[in-house]
Amino acid sequence: CLDGTLPGYHLHRGFGSGANSWVIHLEGGGWCNTIRSCVFRKTTRRGSSKFMEKSINFTGILSNKAEENPDFYNWNRVRVRYCDGASFAGEGQNEANKLYFRGQRIWLAAMEELMAKGMQNANQALLSGCSAGGLASILHCDEFKNLFPETTKVKCLSDAGLFLDATNVAGGHTLRDMYEGVVTLQGVQKNLPSTCTSQKDPTSCFFPQNLVSNVKTPMFLLNAAYDAWQVDQSLIPSLADPHGLWRACKTDRSHCNSSQIQFFQDFRNQMLDAVKIFSESNQNGLFINSCFAHCQSERKDTWYENDSPRIGNKGIAVSVGDWFFDRTAVKAIDCPYSCDKTCHDVIL
Repeated sequence: CLDGTLPGYHLHRGFGSGANSWVIHLEGGGWCNTIRSCVFRKTTRRGSSKFMEKSINFTGILSNKAEENPDFYNWNRVRVRYCDGASFAGEGQNEANKLYFRGQRIWLAAMEELMAKGMQNANQALLSGCSAGGLASILHCDEFKNLFPETTKVKCLSDAGLFLDATNVAGGHTLRDMYEGVVTLQGVQKNLPSTCTSQKDPTSCFFPQNLVSNVKTPMFLLNAAYDAWQVDQSLIPSLADPHGLWRACKTDRSHCNSSQIQFFQDFRNQMLDAVKIFSESNQNGLFINSCFAHCQSERKDTWYENDSPRIGNKGIAVSVGDWFFDRTAVKAIDCPYSCDKTCHDVIL
């Protein structure tokens, strides 16, 4: 981890028909893009295993209850803890501040360990991740597939990982500026796909919109069209709204004026553009709902409940399952805000 402690994971063994199936879930939790933010992170579970809980609740896609997680409940379920601050992609260190940027090595070590614990015998495997872990599942998807023989069914799920190179309300590029710091500080460049870095600058190649159409392994993108984290941190960060013109709208959409709503719709359009080529592939799946939400596969209430979010009449867990098991193609894109009454919106 960032402080030099060993990384960790939680494993709940599969049983019955799922004994040889694996779902690996990469934890999220933002990034650190400066010495200062990485040093602070060392004092939290996001940068040191010293502060990690020994056991955690497995909910959503990691639940072991058939009534909460019908397709994956009896699989081997793993949550890989996130303590590097660069979506499992950094390589390097900063001696002066005793910072270790070992994201790529953590990824490789975790996979090596899990293969030795039985994953090498998997007949099917799903790499999933949420938020920064959702970006990591895109970055590592083809590497994950390459661990297994051709005969193993391998797919990837990115939940709330579709971070866009978007313009904030003041015309700045909050997320691009931050990503540039992450990529530079943590030596991410060498671990980015050459299909992208041969054509674009390294920072651009940390953005999923420049990666997803080059991923060869079947992938499912689950994302809220108005991703709550991006709205809060990337589109309307407090620095971009010094006079608080967006404050009311940010916390309650009913207080947004028509031009503010249009700003959100433009962001949604940018997201749909970003997945256009990706969605043309038969092997890929999509569930982009018009909610202000973030990480919908991890939570019991959004994954598989009677009142979970739906597009058409199909919820998230069933959509992911239908796609993984090739029961039916899933290319679900919601109508624009505010037509969806099934959302579980969050205010960050």
